[in-house]
Amino acid sequence: MNAENNRPPRGVILLAPAGNFESLNAALHAGADAVYFGVGSLNMRSRAAANFREEELPRIVRLCHEAGAQAFLTLNTIVYDSEIPDVRRICANAKRAGADAVIAADPAVLAAVAEAGLPAHLSVQANVANLAAVRFYARYADVVVPVRELTLAQIERLCAGIREEAIRGPSGELVRLELFVHGALCTAVSGKCYMSLAVFNSSANRGDCYQPCRRSYTVHDTVTGQELAIDNHYVMSPRDLCTIDILDRILDAGVSVLKIEGRGRSADYVAAVTKVYREAVDVWRSGRHADTRERARWKTRLSEVFNRGFWHGGYYLGEKVGEWAASAENRATLVKTFAGKVTHYYPKMKIAAIRLTARSVRAGERFLITGPTTGVVEGVLDSLRVDDSAADAAEKGAEITFSVPETVRENDKCYILSERSGNETERSLNLPPSEEHRA
Repeated sequence: MNAENNRPPRGVILLAPAGNFESLNAALHAGADAVYFGVGSLNMRSRAAANFREEELPRIVRLCHEAGAQAFLTLNTIVYDSEIPDVRRICANAKRAGADAVIAADPAVLAAVAEAGLPAHLSVQANVANLAAVRFYARYADVVVPVRELTLAQIERLCAGIREEAIRGPSGELVRLELFVHGALCTAVSGKCYMSLAVFNSSANRGDCYQPCRRSYTVHDTVTGQELAIDNHYVMSPRDLCTIDILDRILDAGVSVLKIEGRGRSADYVAAVTKVYREAVDVWRSGRHADTRERARWKTRLSEVFNRGFWHGGYYLGEKVGEWAASAENRATLVKTFAGKVTHYYPKMKIAAIRLTARSVRAGERFLITGPTTGVVEGVLDSLRVDDSAADAAEKGAEITFSVPETVRENDKCYILSERSGNETERSLNLPPSEEHRA
């Protein structure tokens, strides 16, 4: 098929995650076209992320709209009868706040979204894998996320089928396809996993996964008692998806919404990944494909923030799951260590004052400042001063000043970024509260 003829008629939406206001502002400052987020417990990251409160909906939507972005609320868990009134209330509040869409999979939630007069986006949890399913759900949803197991050829056929049959959603516009382009994967079919429920009585399909798949295991022979450690592989924990090498092919196939996984991730992760994919989308929009140097630079930047190693292309290229994570640890090439907090910012001079409460610093080190309003600001300590005198270093306890090109705010956190050494580890265990003390 001619890729030009298959391009989305209404442009492309780069959709970034947010689990708190730091991540929200980081996504907006990095150029997201839309942000998805959850409030309360009825979303698939209810335990992993520091979720927003329902009463914060108006502020979230306002910040998105002021930045020229859309606000998508996730209500994508399965729900029980007792929770239907909560779903209806949340949808009504989202409508009043001006949310642009609700991401859902449960038919009861889709019905509540329609009753509230909000657009619905169909979650990957609905397991759409064919054009007939797109036709069926088009009566409810304007955007559909197909199962993650489809190849690019299958995705292109879905996009072509939607256009050829003029399959329209409730808005009257052609249904759009949304695809995950970066972030964590699991081995379950579109996240429909019961392992956490079986082991910890805590359901992944209720946003409460303890990720037992992200661990190493031994094989136990019940007859002889012998144990065999499975060498070097976390055999149920795939590497993270990274599609920066094939993003142009995904867009040429006709995908309209590019989704970054990571509502449980830090603001610097959201900022870095969103900015990289923003640049990549803009290159595609300019009518050309990224060159080798651009892609290498993007992959280097992506590797600096949280990842379990990368699976470049994944299912989209028809590959079997063979790219297993080497460990459950963060493989980011940069480590951030807390240094102190902002005590003042001088906007005319673009100078920040930081009280070093946790560590010493040296001129030339990379810094990262995060805050609920600031989002993420990065730079280099290239004008370090202590007691208004130029300095090469500053000890813990000192108040330092240095140039920061963007506005930061009092009590924002300041970190120092450094290269990860070979023996450093950063574990991310997911244990039930009753077992946390054993970790």
